[in-house]
Amino acid sequence: MLTLIKGMLVWLAIVVAVRRVLVTLGWVAPVLLVGLGISLVGLHQLGLINAWLFPIEQVGIALIAISLACLTTARILKRVERTRLSKQSAVLDATTFRSGWLKRLLKALIVVFITLNAFAFLGSYYMTHVVEPGSVGIGLPKPQSTRTPGDRGLAYTTERIDLGQSTWLETWKIPSQLPTPRGTALLFHGNLGTKGGQLIGPAQSFSELGYESLLVDFQGSGGSSGNAITIGMREAREVQAALQYARDTNMPAPYMMYGVSMGSAAIMRAITVLDNDPDAIIVELPFTRLLDAVKSRIEYLHLPSAIVTEALVFWGGFQHGFNGFAHNPIDYATNIDIPALVLHGEQDRWMTVEEIQAIADNFAGPKQLVISADAGHHQLIGVDRQLWNTSLAKFLNALE
Repeated sequence: MLTLIKGMLVWLAIVVAVRRVLVTLGWVAPVLLVGLGISLVGLHQLGLINAWLFPIEQVGIALIAISLACLTTARILKRVERTRLSKQSAVLDATTFRSGWLKRLLKALIVVFITLNAFAFLGSYYMTHVVEPGSVGIGLPKPQSTRTPGDRGLAYTTERIDLGQSTWLETWKIPSQLPTPRGTALLFHGNLGTKGGQLIGPAQSFSELGYESLLVDFQGSGGSSGNAITIGMREAREVQAALQYARDTNMPAPYMMYGVSMGSAAIMRAITVLDNDPDAIIVELPFTRLLDAVKSRIEYLHLPSAIVTEALVFWGGFQHGFNGFAHNPIDYATNIDIPALVLHGEQDRWMTVEEIQAIADNFAGPKQLVISADAGHHQLIGVDRQLWNTSLAKFLNALE
């Protein structure tokens, strides 16, 4: 019994030490944030730096999250610390022993819960934000275009779609190769993609078939403003803005929309939720539900998806002001009655053929489904250009 008491005293000393460290960290974090803010203002006033270029939002959220996690955990450990040791080891009976372990188990679960959510909060923030090259902050590197349509001999102009006072979408406009255009194709890239990385090839095919093209960088990508990615939620409004821009600048109708993965989800949401009305859509590599898309990637990393997935989707939606559990392209499809072409790769590790078939079946209008046996989560044009061109021409010809 004496050994038990000594063990409990050692355990209590460890709890006290850990709690003190957490309290220190919990108060240091906000002090650092305040000090950082004062320093930035001072240096900005002196003209030594441009404070607006510093990612204060990302750093602030990270420091606040660390502070809350540390102080909350320290508070829990304080209660554990107050658990009284028995004055005499002889009076410890089985009931007290079991009760103590149940309390410790409950407190351990609470600590795990808080820690999991703190990591999920930071993880979701990291995965849905980008950082400009050369900048310091929390997020993935902002993707940049390394190629232009000119590299393929295509004429183009760079234009901006203003979204607000300091927000915009950068676009490339590519003319039709026919004297009289057959219409306009609006193209949207996938998550962490760019118009230069994913849309030049498809735009070339549209141009050869007689369509003008508008290649769009979503916010947080390429030449567009912003540092956040919402996997198709906010991007749906950017799809809406691009369609309105095409009409306002008299780009020729009818209007086709082509999207890759996240771009597909944004197009489908724009039609269903925002009442956009293009004449036809081409969706490549769409996902059924945001929850499923996150789950497949978590499972690929061999993490416990049943717990981590829900936490990431919840906190990601919380940070950006939307319900991620309701972002389901498979449901959007049921309200889309315009012609739709669905493209998918049989080797796609994120979405099965059965899931893509379910999306295609849900479209309420005329639809075509093309599945490449050789492609994975890659654009068909880069795997089998002949199948891409044939499928695209067949679909567009059927609209006339």
